[in-house]
Amino acid sequence: MADPKAVRAEANTLVQELLARLDASDVRELEVTRGTLRVKVTKGPPTQAAAAPARPAARPDAAPAPGPSVVSAASAAQHADAITAPLTGVFYRSPSPQTPAFVEIGSPVAAGDVIGLIEAMKLFNEIRSTKSGTVRRIVADNGQLVRAHQPLIELDRS
Repeated sequence: MADPKAVRAEANTLVQELLARLDASDVRELEVTRGTLRVKVTKGPPTQAAAAPARPAARPDAAPAPGPSVVSAASAAQHADAITAPLTGVFYRSPSPQTPAFVEIGSPVAAGDVIGLIEAMKLFNEIRSTKSGTVRRIVADNGQLVRAHQPLIELDRS
């Protein structure tokens, strides 16, 4: 098992390196995986704090300075009740602006039900639920860019 201090030092070094690269470019987001450590930095307001390790011990000691934010990657256990995006693209809750959303908070969802669309490379992909339950929370906003494996909706499992 890795020494927690060494993992934190590696995480801090990686965060500082990514922040410097982000500041020096027009890029809005960088993500790097080294072994079990995954760090993602984004320009803009902070959404979540901490580095993103596979093991909780790999979090850096100090938060970065204001400006670019460090965002943690979600562990599989943390989002066990979430339906996640299978690909990166723009998420839509309904097939068109004039039609109702596929799901709302409180809607029952069965495995295989369409819960939204993701537009990627000018193609609309139906996103189907992989689990059954009741919609507890809609995480992704309509028209929002989502990344692969990002939670879209959270379910209360039935």
